[in-house]
Amino acid sequence: MAIEIKVPQLPESVADATLVTWHKQAGQSVTRDENLADLETDKVVLEVPAPVTGVLKELRIAPGTSVTSGQVLAVLEEGAAAAAGTAPTMAATQPTKPAAAAKTPAPAAGTAPTMASTSSDKLAPSVRRMVEEKQLDPAKIPASGRDGRITKGDVVEFLDKPAAPAAGKSARAPATVGAAGRQDQRVPMTRLRARIAQRLLEAQQTQAQLTTFNEIDLKAVMDVRARYKDSFEKKHGVKLGFMSFFVKAAVEALKRFPVVNASVEGNDIVYHEYYDIGVAVSTEKGLMVPVLRDVDLQSYADIEKNIGAFAQKAREGKITIEELTGGTFSVTNGGTFGSMMSTPIVNMPQSAILGMHATKERPVVVNGQIEIRPMMYVALSYDHRIIDGREAVQFLVTIKDCLEDPARLLLGV
Repeated sequence: MAIEIKVPQLPESVADATLVTWHKQAGQSVTRDENLADLETDKVVLEVPAPVTGVLKELRIAPGTSVTSGQVLAVLEEGAAAAAGTAPTMAATQPTKPAAAAKTPAPAAGTAPTMASTSSDKLAPSVRRMVEEKQLDPAKIPASGRDGRITKGDVVEFLDKPAAPAAGKSARAPATVGAAGRQDQRVPMTRLRARIAQRLLEAQQTQAQLTTFNEIDLKAVMDVRARYKDSFEKKHGVKLGFMSFFVKAAVEALKRFPVVNASVEGNDIVYHEYYDIGVAVSTEKGLMVPVLRDVDLQSYADIEKNIGAFAQKAREGKITIEELTGGTFSVTNGGTFGSMMSTPIVNMPQSAILGMHATKERPVVVNGQIEIRPMMYVALSYDHRIIDGREAVQFLVTIKDCLEDPARLLLGV
């Protein structure tokens, strides 16, 4: 029985998607729920699973093509087995090799080489697209990413290296050569990167953004973590990090200054009576901001678990659009990369974002004495159209007070 594989229903906010790559080729056997292809939208990468076990008979859409909901991508023959002899065979004139050393037959002339599934599984969609467009063998590209993964930079560096000329042939000239023989590589933006660029530019052009700064002495928070980290992890199964303290402090500050939790719709200010906080996560595909819902009702352990789960899903490309939309306020931590100070851009339609930075020991005056304390600069970027400087400064002071004396978070003072 032939079954049509169609583009899944896209979210309302997404008009179309781009077919990034096929994980299976025509004639190959597939199992139920196996990922057949990756579809990249403006926000996330969607997988196209096989509905049944069978053989992929026909691919109707080429990689790089824009598709819409319900469009037929391929045809799957249910329950069939891969036909013998469908794989290309070696020429009869070639010498026979021992079975132990046998490799996948070379593809026919004019076709792109097929990557080994083990190598393909480790590639992010954007990297896999570059590899397939350039017809590269992932096994030959030195990987510098986490867990041996190949990054875009690895592919670009591999392409920059001049290939050794074949016997009797001269080396091929690079496609583009700049000054002093330096080569340029032109790589198109992914849909996600293009969307990020568009939203950042839109935010700066639409809002009257301003940033205010403060610094926080994190000794009290560090003391609490040191005292309870083992028992906390033993009881809840998750480590006690800094982010839960900052999120809790942000909720307390948002309660005191509701306009920071508001948004602009036309000529109206919408005050949100709930606290859905986005936490920025850096991935190979770009920055994503999954949203923690009703954070005021969550415990420290809930926040740590949810942040960890979202970060994992975002890096694996499995996060959904629903999990990325609807936040009322955001927190971003550039300190994980060593940033000392920055001015984060507001994630529209929100009106403010809190920026965390690296914690550094610095000499500060405490009760008239100079002491070495773990200090962090924090920044609040906000939409000055509805948030005044007084409210922004006092918002940061509230966060500072809550973190320098964590008992305030428990007592609500």
